[in-house]
Amino acid sequence: MPSTLEALTRWVDKVASLTQPAQIHWCDGSESEYRALVQQMLADGTLIELNQQSHPGCYLHRSNPGDVARVEHLTFVCHARREDAGPNNHWMDPAEAHAKMDALFDGCMEGRTLYVIPYCMGPIDSPLSRCGVEITDSPYVVANMRIMTRMGAAALKRIEREGTFVKGLHSTGELDPERRFIMHFPEERTIKSYGSGYGGNALLGKKCHALRIASHQARDEGWLAEHMLIVGIENPQGETHYIAAAFPSACGKTNLAMLIPPEGYRRDGWKVWTVGDDICWMRPGQDGRLYAINPEAGFFGVAPGTSDSTNPNALATVAHDTIFTNVAVTADNQPWWEGLPGQPVTDWRGRPYDPANGPAAHPNSRFTVSAKQCPTWSPKAEDAQGVPISAIVFGGRRPSLLPLVMEARDWSHGVLMGAAMGSETTAAATGAVGVLRRDSMAMKPFCGYHYGDYFAHWLSFDKAGAVLPKVFHVNWFRKDAEGRFLWPGFGENLRVLEWMIARVKGDAPGVDTAIGILPARDELNLDGLSLTPGQLDELLAVDSEGWQAELEAIGDYLQSFEPRLPTRLRREQQDIATSLEGRTAAASA
Repeated sequence: MPSTLEALTRWVDKVASLTQPAQIHWCDGSESEYRALVQQMLADGTLIELNQQSHPGCYLHRSNPGDVARVEHLTFVCHARREDAGPNNHWMDPAEAHAKMDALFDGCMEGRTLYVIPYCMGPIDSPLSRCGVEITDSPYVVANMRIMTRMGAAALKRIEREGTFVKGLHSTGELDPERRFIMHFPEERTIKSYGSGYGGNALLGKKCHALRIASHQARDEGWLAEHMLIVGIENPQGETHYIAAAFPSACGKTNLAMLIPPEGYRRDGWKVWTVGDDICWMRPGQDGRLYAINPEAGFFGVAPGTSDSTNPNALATVAHDTIFTNVAVTADNQPWWEGLPGQPVTDWRGRPYDPANGPAAHPNSRFTVSAKQCPTWSPKAEDAQGVPISAIVFGGRRPSLLPLVMEARDWSHGVLMGAAMGSETTAAATGAVGVLRRDSMAMKPFCGYHYGDYFAHWLSFDKAGAVLPKVFHVNWFRKDAEGRFLWPGFGENLRVLEWMIARVKGDAPGVDTAIGILPARDELNLDGLSLTPGQLDELLAVDSEGWQAELEAIGDYLQSFEPRLPTRLRREQQDIATSLEGRTAAASA
C-alpha cells in the first residue's frame, strides 16, 4: 500500500536505503494485520498470552530491564538556535544531532521488517487533528500505535490529501543505554528515536509528537498542545461542562479523568464523562471559546496503584483487549500488580516472585488499551469540532500553603498559576524530601521550546472576542500538623468541581483574597463527609507570611526564563505580592 504522496515515498525510500531492512510493510491498521502481528510476536516471545478466559485478547510484553521508562537526560530538542530551546530543554545542534542519529541508524534494520505507520492524532475528520508517519522496526510499537492513534489507511488518505505530516523514525537498535537518544527537530517537524522500545521513547505519536513537536506547531498555528486530561461533568439538569486539567505525575490525573461521583451525587443524577486522560489540544472556536480534542485514541496508563478502590473504571477498561507491559503474573496467568488482590508467582522480569528482588510489577509497568473500552468514555471524544472547555485546572502535591481550591481573577493570573505549579518531593522519590519542584503547566519534560515564549503564547489568547475558560488551582494533598491528609480526594473531588461549575455559571460569589477567589465556607457541598469545621478552615486558609515567601520564590523561578519572560507575567507576580503585603499590613494595623 505505498503512498501516492511523493514526499512520503521519497522519505521511506531514503530511510530504507539508510537502515537496510529485509522488507518494508505499509501498515493499513486492519484487524487482520493486528492479529497477524500478535501471532508473530507470540511466536518469537515478544508477547506472552495471558489467561484468555479472564482477560480475552490480553497479552504481556516484558521489555529489556534497562529500558523501562522515558529517558529525559537523553531527550533533546534541536532548534537551529540554542536559545529557542530554552533552559527547560536539553539542546543539540540539529546538524550534529542528525549526523549522530544517522550513524546509529546506518544498517540497523538488517534482517528486520521496516514498518511504515501512517497515523492521525485526533479524530480523522477533525480540523484540530494533525497527522504523522512513524517508521519503526518494532512490531510491538506497531501494535501499540494501532491502539493509541487512528492508524492506517484512513490516516494515509488524510496525509495524501493535506500533503504534510510529522516524520518519526524509530529503531530499537541494540537496546544499549549508551546508544540511546530521542531527538526532536521542531522546525523540521521531525523525530528520531534510537535504542529504546519503551512507550514514551518509541510510540512517537505520544509525548514526542503530541506534546514536544505539537506544542511548537501549536504556537505557530495559534492553538495549544497540553499535558492535560479532559473530563465532562454532567449535572442533574443534563448540562455538561468540560474541564481540562494539568497535574504533575503522582497527582491523580487518571483518577480524575475517570472519576466516580460519591453515592449522593450519583443518586442525584451527576455523571462523569472521560474524554482523555493525558493530552489535550485546544483551539479557539468561532464563538471565542476554547474547543478541545484528545489527540489519542487509547490509554497508556501506569498499572501499579490501579485497583477497585482507587480507579474501578480503569480496572474495568483493561479487562479485555489490552497489552500489558512489565506487570507480574499470577499462578493462573492473570496480569498482576501491587494494589490488586491475589498473589503473583512471576515478577515483571519473568523470574519466580521473590520480595527480595523488589516489587513484583515494575513501578512504571503499563497497560495500552482503547479509550472506547472505558465505562465512562464519552462519545463526544470523536466530535470533529472538539468539546468546549469551561474551566482549566492546575494542581500539584503540596502538603501546606496551597488551599484546596482557588480561582484566578483573570487570564494573566491563571497563566501565572500554571507557571508556578509544582509538587514537593516525598519519601517515595530519591533525594531530599520536601523539596519543591516546579513543573509549569505539567509541561517541563514536554514543552518543545523556550518556557518564556510558551508563557507568552498562553497570554496571547487573551484578546478581543475571546471567551476564555475560568482558571483554577487545586491541591488535594494538604496535610494537618500530624501529617494526615485533610481532604479525602478521589470521588470526593467532584465537590470541588461542582463549585468550579457554579463559578463558571455565576452561581457562587466566592471570597476574594490576595491570592485568588476561594469558596465561601457554605459554598462547598460537604453532605455525607465527616469533615470538621476546623479541617475546612485549614483547607481554605491563606497564610500571608507563607505566601509572601512563595511569591518571592515564584519570582526567582520566573527570573530563570529571562530575557524571554513576558513582562505581563512578571507584573502579575509583583502585583499579587504587593496586594498581599498591603492586606497583611492592614490586617495587623
